[in-house]
Amino acid sequence: MIYFIGGGPGDPELLTIKAKRIIDSADIIIYAGSLVNPAVLVSCRDDAEIYDSAGMNLDEVMEVMLAGDSDGKTVARVHTGDPSIYGAIREQIDILEKQDIPYEVIPGVSSFVAAAAALGREYTLPAVSQTVILTRRAGRTPVPDGEDIISLAAHQATMVIFLSVGQIEALADELVAGGYDPTTPVAVVSRATWPDQKIIVSQLDAIAEKVKEAGITRQALVTVGHFLGDEFELSKLYDRYFTHGYRRGEQR
Repeated sequence: MIYFIGGGPGDPELLTIKAKRIIDSADIIIYAGSLVNPAVLVSCRDDAEIYDSAGMNLDEVMEVMLAGDSDGKTVARVHTGDPSIYGAIREQIDILEKQDIPYEVIPGVSSFVAAAAALGREYTLPAVSQTVILTRRAGRTPVPDGEDIISLAAHQATMVIFLSVGQIEALADELVAGGYDPTTPVAVVSRATWPDQKIIVSQLDAIAEKVKEAGITRQALVTVGHFLGDEFELSKLYDRYFTHGYRRGEQR
């Protein structure tokens, strides 16, 4: 059996119970060593075959996976965060499906939720933002029409931007060009939940300089929006006067 496993944002204790069980018992482990914390593998079997996919191409990864499946072995393909977000699993899954090879995807804790936890903030504050946009700046991998930073910034929603901190100056300029005020709060979270985690909080017109001073060039998320501020409305969920399916609100 082949498993695509979310390896979480960094802290090995954030692996799901199921993910840890499969990793610990797998015959073959292929993990993205450039991003996945090796600590998630510390309890794997002594005789497990371990491959670092950072230096492998798709054909090489699939060769290992298919050979393992053919031999009746359990294969754990470990991706960083949650494999459904910038995990490049679809191209692997398509090959398996064409050969009628069973697989299972085990979700993981994405770095975007780990970043919110590190900040102690909620992305969806009442009267501030009820929408979260997960995206990236166009680079060597282009983005479809209408998904460029300027277009998405026009929504004024909470934005979480992956794979773009190395272009922080251009990114900040595009966010402002799209409609965010230059004083909009922004937080950069580098290596969320790792021991060397860094957090830079500023505003759009100053964030580039601070990120460069901190030496952050990769493995960081850029979060943008007034969810980082202190003004918002209380939720209806726990409002004493609000009625919902599990509680009747009090009369005013």
